[in-house]
Amino acid sequence: MRILVFTHNYTPEGNALASRFTAMCSHWVSMGHDVQVITCTPNFPMGVLYEGYKNRFVQHEMIDGVDVTRVWTYITPNKGTLKRMINFIVYMFMAVWISLFQKRPDIIIGSSPQFFAAWAGLLSSRLRWRRIPFIAEIRDIWPDSIVAVGAMKSKKALAVIYWLEKLLYKFATRIVTVGPGYVEDLKDKGVPESKISIVPNGVDKGLFIGVAPDEGFRQRYNLEDKISCGYIGTIGMASGLEVVLTAAERLKEQGRNDIKLFLIGEGAERETLQTEAEKRGLDNLVLTGMVPKTQVPGILAAMDICLVHLKKKPLFARVLPSKIFEMAAMRKPIIMGVEGFAAKLIQEAQGGICIEPENADEFIDALCQLADAPDLRRFYGNHGYDYVMTHYDRTKLAEQYIDVMETLVGRFD
Repeated sequence: MRILVFTHNYTPEGNALASRFTAMCSHWVSMGHDVQVITCTPNFPMGVLYEGYKNRFVQHEMIDGVDVTRVWTYITPNKGTLKRMINFIVYMFMAVWISLFQKRPDIIIGSSPQFFAAWAGLLSSRLRWRRIPFIAEIRDIWPDSIVAVGAMKSKKALAVIYWLEKLLYKFATRIVTVGPGYVEDLKDKGVPESKISIVPNGVDKGLFIGVAPDEGFRQRYNLEDKISCGYIGTIGMASGLEVVLTAAERLKEQGRNDIKLFLIGEGAERETLQTEAEKRGLDNLVLTGMVPKTQVPGILAAMDICLVHLKKKPLFARVLPSKIFEMAAMRKPIIMGVEGFAAKLIQEAQGGICIEPENADEFIDALCQLADAPDLRRFYGNHGYDYVMTHYDRTKLAEQYIDVMETLVGRFD
């Protein structure tokens, strides 16, 4: 098949969306398919172009056999509302325009977040190729997710986006989502279950297995006699990471100087958290800022414990953060600060300790329990590893996605 993908992020960006489609597209090429991606020039999350790139009208590169087309867009940091919305909409129009001059695909995929990338796929399929099936991949329920974190409050703007959301679901040939929680959300919005397929996030075995700890990282932060706990990912409005600052402060008061906390990544809340940590004198907490994607496996390997956390919101009880799979693949015990489906996965896998989101007392209890018990850390790490390797191997998931596409293409032949 010839597959055309619309995604707002792609490698060398390292967020969950970029990681998913970079891996999926590479696997599809290795299976003999022809894959083209239309995306932005890499700039996430700081709104700063990555080294070696310019924000040109259109540019092409081949990455692992994938034909990557990058379009000009309005560059802005991943924070605030108005500028980001302009960024999203400009990408949508640019991506659709460029797609009109490409070879005819057999199938089109457009992925949220943000859902204007999914709309780019829908518009492209309707404007030029009406008889080509379109998959809307829903990895984040817009606009519910932005309402949940208070990122948009204009009732008029939200009404327009809710209307666009309804149309997207109506006109998509198929909706692919990443977990059963999203299926419930989509059904609540009137999408028939027969129209939905689940292809979860997963892990590439070769990327994380057998990676040695980053000794330079351990030496830089004097981790020789410390127990380290790291959150690695976007430090955004949904993350609820103020709880880590509270925990760091209380650990200092309790004299637990053997535990060091890390927030590794960038996002809308990183500067605020950094300022507050410095104000409180939290020398047991390190905010590293953004690190290159290539360094993440080594840093993960250097951690003793990993944290997954989101705010305590009903919407987030249905999500399944992709970082779970990478942490488990590195045999790391996980403190799970997300309720619902994510907590259920960790419990089934016996991969860590589940806590109430934004509950500093439970976070500290879990930290101290794991810090004081190396055998327990190994137990959770080994069981989590076995579970994700059995159920979430991305090679198998890429094949599962192809099965969905081939069924749709067969209907249109």
